[in-house]
Amino acid sequence: MKILFAPDSMKGSLSALESCDILEKAAARIFPEAETVAIPVADGGEGTVDALLRAMGGARRKTKVTGPLFEEETAEWGLLADGTAVMEMAQASGLPYVPTDRKDPRKATSLGTGEMIAAALKEGVRKILIGIGGSATNDGGIGMLKALGAAFADAEGKPVEPTGAGMARVAKVDFSGLMPELKETEITVICDVTNPLLGENGATWIYGPQKGAVPAIRDELEAGMAHYAGVMEKTLGRDISSFPGAGAAGGLGAALGGVLGATLKSGIDAVLDAVHFEQKLEGVSLAITGEGRMDGQSVRFGKVPVGVARRCAAKGIPTAAIVGGIGDGAEGFFDLCEGTIMTTVSGPMSLEKAMADAPALYEYAAERLLRAIRIGMNLK
Repeated sequence: MKILFAPDSMKGSLSALESCDILEKAAARIFPEAETVAIPVADGGEGTVDALLRAMGGARRKTKVTGPLFEEETAEWGLLADGTAVMEMAQASGLPYVPTDRKDPRKATSLGTGEMIAAALKEGVRKILIGIGGSATNDGGIGMLKALGAAFADAEGKPVEPTGAGMARVAKVDFSGLMPELKETEITVICDVTNPLLGENGATWIYGPQKGAVPAIRDELEAGMAHYAGVMEKTLGRDISSFPGAGAAGGLGAALGGVLGATLKSGIDAVLDAVHFEQKLEGVSLAITGEGRMDGQSVRFGKVPVGVARRCAAKGIPTAAIVGGIGDGAEGFFDLCEGTIMTTVSGPMSLEKAMADAPALYEYAAERLLRAIRIGMNLK
């Protein structure tokens, strides 16, 4: 028997790596003769670098970057064994770097994300996988592009500050200084956001408020973003604002996909492709996945357990999910695969207690699940 473990993290309580370790312990007790394969996964957010380094092997890198508020920060990224650089934008330009009382996306920059990419290019990397969730910025990627060699000037020819507010002043863009390595580099963006750049469903209106864009700031940023997009279209000869995902990460999606030619992929699909998931399924009898909470949104938006289940179902492999909680619509999981869902919560308890006791609860849930499977295998 061969069992594959491919869980997501349970945010705030268990990382994907910790979940894999617990699953391996439980399997060793219930199925001591079984072969196990652990592939901690993520959907492009926090934990993606750790998960891919564990699954693929590689080395961790640290790069000094310009944080979203122009303060020096340290961004961590991974160089996988196959030469791919895996990154999380939030490491360089993330919301956690911005204190609540300083949230103002007009003053925030994505410079650090570009500096992190540049560091990888200088090291010889020609394949980049970058998750762009958790950004503090709404600058249309102007900061990232500047760090990679693009130049932005106002009507008087003076350099424009690479911030959300700076977009309104852009009159001329020069891409001739972009790092030549970019032409040889394949960039894949992990992005589950399908919003365009502009409008009521765009970057500023939908995601700006969590970054501090109150209505007055929002309207100013939206006007600047529209102006910036117009200048970019005139410079490039193509629209960078309308494709799905252009509005991700405060418009970073528009810069990556529309300017640098990056490919935008759903989070779990990009990660599963990166770890060569189909190859890992050879000979597998059972897959165990999971996340913090499974509900209709998990199914509709293809979160980690759903992405794993779909690929396993294509090969006839049953899939079980261990989750912290179950919500309305979770039963849609059963339409995707031969599978089941097991919750870690074993009795009435508060969310705080469930999170504090997560390791023990998870191990108990894993043991219950594996014992049920063993019973099923022995039925006459």
